Amino acid sequence: MSTSNQSDLPPFDVFDLKYTQPPNPSFTFGEPLTATPEGQKWAEAEAEGWKTVDAAQEDPRLLYALCTSGIVPRPVAFVSTIAEDGTENIAPFSWFNQVSAHPPVISVAFAGSPRHKDSGNNIRATKGFTVNIISEPWIAQANAASIDAPPGVSEWDLSGLTREPSVFVKPARVKESAFSIECELLQNIEIKDASGVVTANLVLGTIKYIHVRKAVLNERGLVDPAKLKAVARMGDITYVKLGDGYRIPRPVWAEEEEKIQKALNLS
Repeated sequence: MSTSNQSDLPPFDVFDLKYTQPPNPSFTFGEPLTATPEGQKWAEAEAEGWKTVDAAQEDPRLLYALCTSGIVPRPVAFVSTIAEDGTENIAPFSWFNQVSAHPPVISVAFAGSPRHKDSGNNIRATKGFTVNIISEPWIAQANAASIDAPPGVSEWDLSGLTREPSVFVKPARVKESAFSIECELLQNIEIKDASGVVTANLVLGTIKYIHVRKAVLNERGLVDPAKLKAVARMGDITYVKLGDGYRIPRPVWAEEEEKIQKALNLS
């Protein structure tokens, strides 16, 4: 989709997340994809064949574009760091996720642009950073911080967002974020290309402190996705919002064994 003229697009829809049935609510064990009309349509599309890519031979720019368009949706980390000389930096990164629950550890990858390198360098130097989850009402402010500003220009000031003192680390958290985490550097992993040149740094950070707005919590004290309104990243410059959600219980063998035996003719 072309985004060259935003004025031609309809305005943003402010709708709450609603829950629906899952795509195949009557699924039974062993049932093939083609058992539903939508599944049949998906299977038929395989007739168009496959595009195959040898990652070692592909142009890195094209490989980047293909992977970021296919590995979706991705959560977005709005990372606040501070250099040894006190210079602050804040920028959004979509190579981000939680990788461990105990201890609680997140990962963020930094590569390419000077802005990315600044954030990674700051973390390695000062060992602390904050990750702030971006919500729909302030995505424009967060995106402003992605600008390639020259030295001496503060991304914080450009964004219009508010610094809020952290408890455990030196970099500030974003006051407007309903879910912020303070992290301490656990490990930095250098990622090198075939020639041995470092092209990216994968940072693992231990979560030391969490700030959650009470307004986004449900009755169980957990984050309600409909209230958090977190944004996700797709390929190119496309972001997405939560629309419809559905819940699919994990099967338990003790409860499903009889059905499985019957479906697979194991009895």
